[in-house]
Amino acid sequence: MTRPDSYDEELDGEPEAPPPDVSRRSRGVALGLGVVGGIFGLHRFYVDKPKTAIAMILTLGGLGIWYLYDVVLIAAGEFRDSEDLPLREWAVGPVSSASHELRGRAEQRVAELEEQLDAVRQQCNELAERVDFAERMLAQQRETPGGRRELPRGA
Repeated sequence: MTRPDSYDEELDGEPEAPPPDVSRRSRGVALGLGVVGGIFGLHRFYVDKPKTAIAMILTLGGLGIWYLYDVVLIAAGEFRDSEDLPLREWAVGPVSSASHELRGRAEQRVAELEEQLDAVRQQCNELAERVDFAERMLAQQRETPGGRRELPRGA
């Protein structure tokens, strides 16, 4: 019994990269085309959906309703291309792993800064408690039994 060809491809070559989770098409270009020529389906031609683009031409963007719906979806980042991948990136060109790596580093840096800010906040709270305690101690020391206040004398 022989194995199907698909098994041989998986074993012989390098493991295939996982498919991208975001479309390589630009969300900004799609939004621009949708706003300018949305009733003619220009944004749908851009994302390689010619059948629905022709339907939009024939119905003038579904009498404007379909057009507005698509513009809202594109602006929200939920519009999908012909490969059912969402248009999320504003930049033109393929989504690079460098942009994901940069985003990951930025998120890591933000987390570090949040930790440092929490530490500074905690130190400020401790300092405020110490100052409050010191003020109460000085206030007790200044009051005399006769109701007069006098400063403590040097030792």
